[in-house]
Amino acid sequence: MAGLFHTGKMKLALLVLYFSVLVAIGFWCRRKAASVDGFVLGGRTVGPWLTAFAYGTSYFSAVVFVGYAGQFGWKYGTSATWAGIGNALLGSLLAWAVLGRRTRIMTQHLDSATMPDFFAKRFGSPSLKMAASAIVFVFLIPYTASLYNGLSRLFSMAFPGFSYSWCIVAMAALTAVYVIAGGYLATAISDFIQGVVMLFGISAIICAVLGSRGGLASAMDGLARVEGPALVPGAGGTPGIFTSFLGPDPLNLLFVVLLTSLGTWGLPQMVQKFYAIRNEGAIKKGTLISTLFAFVVAGGCYFLGGFGRLFAGEIGVSAAGVPVGGFDAVVPKMLETAIAKDGFLMALVVVLVLSASMSTLSSLVITSSSTLTLDFVKGTVVRNMSQKAQVRCIRCLLVAFIAVSAALALVQFNSASPIAFIAQMMGVSWGAMAGSFLAPFLYSLYSRRVTAASVWACFVFAVCLTVANVLGWKPVLWEGTAMTPIHAGVFAMLGGLVIVPVVSVFTHRPPRTLVDGAFACYDKTAVVPQSVALGQEKTA
Repeated sequence: MAGLFHTGKMKLALLVLYFSVLVAIGFWCRRKAASVDGFVLGGRTVGPWLTAFAYGTSYFSAVVFVGYAGQFGWKYGTSATWAGIGNALLGSLLAWAVLGRRTRIMTQHLDSATMPDFFAKRFGSPSLKMAASAIVFVFLIPYTASLYNGLSRLFSMAFPGFSYSWCIVAMAALTAVYVIAGGYLATAISDFIQGVVMLFGISAIICAVLGSRGGLASAMDGLARVEGPALVPGAGGTPGIFTSFLGPDPLNLLFVVLLTSLGTWGLPQMVQKFYAIRNEGAIKKGTLISTLFAFVVAGGCYFLGGFGRLFAGEIGVSAAGVPVGGFDAVVPKMLETAIAKDGFLMALVVVLVLSASMSTLSSLVITSSSTLTLDFVKGTVVRNMSQKAQVRCIRCLLVAFIAVSAALALVQFNSASPIAFIAQMMGVSWGAMAGSFLAPFLYSLYSRRVTAASVWACFVFAVCLTVANVLGWKPVLWEGTAMTPIHAGVFAMLGGLVIVPVVSVFTHRPPRTLVDGAFACYDKTAVVPQSVALGQEKTA
């Protein structure tokens, strides 16, 4: 009894310390969040470490740690780690290399603080801004609700008897306090602290979980003895399939890798991190830091989830081969079994998942509220809006967005809907937004030939495909596999990469002066040290 009491005090003490630090950061940054540029982008002066950690912590949340790691680790075994590797190489390294510099240059040149505003100024189309802001606001809500759901699973495990409703209220209120007070800069500083917790936390948890099964070699041996689905129709189960290089279902695993990796290229809350970065040096350092962060956190989460079947006895498995309580119960049950008696590790798990969830939540609410204010309210509802009024509106909408997403999380938690799993909730959100924005944004940074009509075509295609799938359109893609929100999201993204250039060929281009004005930013001369670029040699 004394041990349980000590564990409880440790968890509460760490939570109180964690909450206090976040609130203090928020109020410390308050004076730097008085203007729109300061509140939304931190004055575009954020360095590489803060930007890289803000990118990584916005990327990985309880959705990955609980939902994706649990579901895909159970389905694919240790081959699910490919999703983490893809997140690092495609979702971080390549995203920074392809988008980072050009996004920073063109968005500053166009004086745009949000992705919808970028489309409006790049194509001279206010209606594109309205449509893009509506897509952002609507489809960020299910993603935000999934964060609360993932957090609730681990809180229920760490604090038996603790009300899920109070967990949502506490997380929503705390996020609102420090984001409203300090804006993007407070979020970036908090994300750095939360990122450090995530790095150390996931490493310690992996060691503890594998240690509970005799270490890495013993755990791999045990997993190799688990029979997977037959690879040949009519044959028996396949031992060792869950420790194989590509796992039991490489094609479906590929869709998971593409959605979770390529999807970041079109998510406003991710791309917006490039708007705020300080300079060229910060982009180079940030690329390396964010990639390493993704390798550890994402790779570690999926690798951990791959051993879920070793805990099948504690989790329970239905006749259909699905974990009792759903896939979202896999990781919490693993942790409960492995570290329930270790007060420090249990406290670390709670803070880890809080850090992962709140960092992503803060990024989402800033993106949604700033988008709605700057791209809808300003100039449409209120013609002349001062800086103070814009910041005040962003803060009010931030509260409204948190409240709506929290309410949806409560309803969704008790729902028997077909998108009840965290992974599917995230798939709906990522599929619609990344499918709508990835291709138009990417091509607009590099090509003068992109037309407004092609952007509209991409928006319509992605939203219609995602909504149709959610409403029940689930065609069979190949034997035994019907379309899920994950498949729909990948098809939306890849389809957009084809739709935009094809439609641009047959539709009217924007005015030449508008396009030349946008691309003029790349033609400006910049003086750099000779270590970066060799100068011209003098000739005799």
